[in-house]
Amino acid sequence: MVITGKAWCFGDNIDTDIIIPARYLNTSDPQELAKHCMEGIRPDFAQSVKDGDIIIAGRNFGCGSSREHAPLAIKAAGIKAIIAKSFARIFYRNAFNIGLPLIEAENVVEATKEGNILKLDLEKGEVTNLTKNLCLPIQPLPGFMKELIEDGGLIPHLAKKGRY
Repeated sequence: MVITGKAWCFGDNIDTDIIIPARYLNTSDPQELAKHCMEGIRPDFAQSVKDGDIIIAGRNFGCGSSREHAPLAIKAAGIKAIIAKSFARIFYRNAFNIGLPLIEAENVVEATKEGNILKLDLEKGEVTNLTKNLCLPIQPLPGFMKELIEDGGLIPHLAKKGRY
C-alpha cells in the first residue's frame, strides 16, 4: 500500500478532545465528525485536508479519553495515515480497528515540515519526502496489522477471514 499526500504537522500530546471536541460525540456519523476534526487548534483543517493527506505529530498523539470517534473523524476527513513519534496505546488500537495506519517514526517527524509532500510505502517500509527528495526507513507493520489495514479494519477483516 502506497499513500501520497500533504503533511499536516501537529505537536506533542494532541488529545482526543482536540481531535474531536466532546460536544460532537452525540453522533457516530463519520462525515459529520470529519467536519469538526481538529477545529479547536486548526479551524480550517476539515475544509482544507485532501483525500490521501498524512498527519505528522510529536509524542503521545491521541492521548486522553478512549473514543473511537477520534480516529474515525481523522479517517473520514481524508487522512490516510498518521506518522508520529509515539501514540497513546488505546488510540493506536482504535485506529487500526477502523483501518487507519499509524507509524511511529521519529526520523520522519524530524525531517518533515508542514506542507511537504510525502509518499508512504507500507510494503517497502519507507517514507519519501518528495519535497526534499529524501527517503527515510520506517519499521514495517507486522503482517496481521497490514491485513487489518488492507481489509479496512477489524470488523471487515473478521467478516472476510472469520478470524483475527
